[in-house]
Amino acid sequence: MSTYMPKAGDIERKWYIIDAEGKPLGRVAAKAAHILRGKHKPTYAPHADCGDHVIIINSDKAILTGNKLEQKTYKWHTGWIGGLKEIKYSKLMAEQSDRAMRIAVEGMLPNNTLGRKAATRLRVYKGAEHKNAAQKPEMYEL
Repeated sequence: MSTYMPKAGDIERKWYIIDAEGKPLGRVAAKAAHILRGKHKPTYAPHADCGDHVIIINSDKAILTGNKLEQKTYKWHTGWIGGLKEIKYSKLMAEQSDRAMRIAVEGMLPNNTLGRKAATRLRVYKGAEHKNAAQKPEMYEL
């Protein structure tokens, strides 16, 4: 029996919508990363980019369990001397919940060209409306 090797021309990409309302941020991000990599398909290969497009709606209604909202912080460095920045998740979820979701999903993707390519197929919206109705996305249940 030979190993299946997907080719770039054979891969067909579907569009999925994940509703984050009332669901933990990490669970939604994990499922989105799973779909972006293509691990839900029987034709998955770790060396090939065979994932689908993901639209996450209602990111402002996602929840953080436990005390994460008050205690968890996101840190990044600007590249300049003394450029370490920090923001609490309570402020991040209130002002930029779409950015918090994107950070979570991209952290679950591999840190290589496959992960960067998969991250371009992610769309995150704060509300229930999205701009991708023409692609005929289907709901993905968690």
